[in-house]
Amino acid sequence: MTVLEQLQAEPKNLWKRVLIFIVLLFIVAWGSSTIEYNGLTAKGTGIAYGIIYGIFHPNKALLFDMSDAGVPYLVLQTIAIAVLGTIFGAILAIPVSFLASTNIVPKPVAYFFRALILMIRTIPSMIWALVWIRVTGPGAFCGVVTQSICSIGMISKMYITAIEDLDTGILESLDAAGCNTFEKIRVGILPQLSAGFISTAIYRFDINLKDATTLGIVGAGGIGSPLVQSITYGRWSNVGAFLLALIILVLIIEYASTRIRSRLARGQ
Repeated sequence: MTVLEQLQAEPKNLWKRVLIFIVLLFIVAWGSSTIEYNGLTAKGTGIAYGIIYGIFHPNKALLFDMSDAGVPYLVLQTIAIAVLGTIFGAILAIPVSFLASTNIVPKPVAYFFRALILMIRTIPSMIWALVWIRVTGPGAFCGVVTQSICSIGMISKMYITAIEDLDTGILESLDAAGCNTFEKIRVGILPQLSAGFISTAIYRFDINLKDATTLGIVGAGGIGSPLVQSITYGRWSNVGAFLLALIILVLIIEYASTRIRSRLARGQ
């Protein structure tokens, strides 16, 4: 078959593309009709200028203050909240994801746990923080509990995909070789899932690290609360110190997590 014949044999779906374009254009036009731009306020412009000024003129004393009000302590607390929230969420997500996998448990049971995961993912992390702060009180512990719950929703969804993609042929071979259940899990299941599970947990840690900052706004510990207070009172040098520390922290974590995920993906 020549190239021209091959091109002529392809399905003619131009009308589908035109229809999709028209639908997208309608959605954009409809969404834009509810947005009104009233220009920049004088207060907003002043805040933006203050933040930029603070980043280039940070409070150096605050950057090297080793008390519980200094940047190093607050950054370490933010990291600790993200680490613990990710670890607890990743561990709790393992049984939940197995119970939500249709190739492991009956479908009614799997659908029940999938509905539970969907409920967790539907509620934003800020709402979870407002709920748990009533239970645990303000502080870093509230941040850990909130991030653990939120992590279960996202990590479980990724775990389920990995579990349902398991190569069952390996398990059948191990069963034929006389392996017991523990040996099948250790040799047949864990090697297939470990890299994906670890990669998902690292990705969630990136998200939790940024969420830990915003959760501090409602009193869930971390650097968010003093950052908002500094913005409210116009302490731009303090704002610059907090933001500069967060920028450096996120860059380091992003670089390290990308390298680790790359090694896991290549099996090294």
